[in-house]
Amino acid sequence: MNKKDIELLVVDDDSFICDILEMMLANEGYTVTLANDGEEAWSILNSKKHHFSAILLDRMMPRLDGMGLLARIKSDGQFSNLPVIFQTGIDQPHEIAEGIKAGAFYYLVKPVNENVLFAIVQSAVSAFQLSHGQLKTANYEQLTISSMFRKGEFQLRTLSEARTLANVLSDFYPEPQRVVLGISELLINAVEHGNLGITYKEKSALLQEGRWEGEIERRLALPEQAAKKVAVLIEHQPKMMRLMISDCGAGFDWQKYLEMSAERAFDPNGRGIAMSKMMSFDALEYTGTGNQVVALVNVN
Repeated sequence: MNKKDIELLVVDDDSFICDILEMMLANEGYTVTLANDGEEAWSILNSKKHHFSAILLDRMMPRLDGMGLLARIKSDGQFSNLPVIFQTGIDQPHEIAEGIKAGAFYYLVKPVNENVLFAIVQSAVSAFQLSHGQLKTANYEQLTISSMFRKGEFQLRTLSEARTLANVLSDFYPEPQRVVLGISELLINAVEHGNLGITYKEKSALLQEGRWEGEIERRLALPEQAAKKVAVLIEHQPKMMRLMISDCGAGFDWQKYLEMSAERAFDPNGRGIAMSKMMSFDALEYTGTGNQVVALVNVN
């Protein structure tokens, strides 16, 4: 999809911040609509004149603040799937964790790094397009597919394959829109951190410099990477869906990434596993050195 066809809603009571974000995002090719507070944003959403793919939302605003608008969005079926990116001056890690638990897609702390902004917006739009496509399938068809499915095995190498497979796998679940983002995050982690060996610090720097996907493509082209695959096994067991993802890496210290962390609250990355655990799965566990993860979803 052409970026001009992607609409973003920017909500902030600071007109200067609105203008800066509009300029940056418009220069990147997006179509941008502005709102001065949560009430105006809610009116715009309900006007049915726009088809937004993501919202950039300030937390502290008059009339209706960011958390209030987020609660309305997540409680309304027609908008609950819309990614909300907080951009705020708040520097309290527990408040950032509160926003993520309430359903925020990501937190950007002001002043926002332009390259990080573009990377997070692109990620949010990709996630929305995945889950939005899933919602077009009738619920009866979803239940039929998930009840017929028993077991599948897959392999992948690239980010595009990871996103495509996340879309396919989510179709096997009764609630595909719930799991698609979590599956995508786990598959992308297996590619970038597992097979390609991009460290946490390296990814932070790459995002800030706008070189993340370029570096992934560079490493994928190396001869030593040609045979490395991410293995995926999905099973429909009697009472649960079991997803197992294995990569060729040496593993990592996975325990500290299962929950939102104060020391990583302001980093441009590092929330994907915790978000997947909170929003997409009923249980998430890494095994061995951390190069294999098992995600469970309870089903009737």
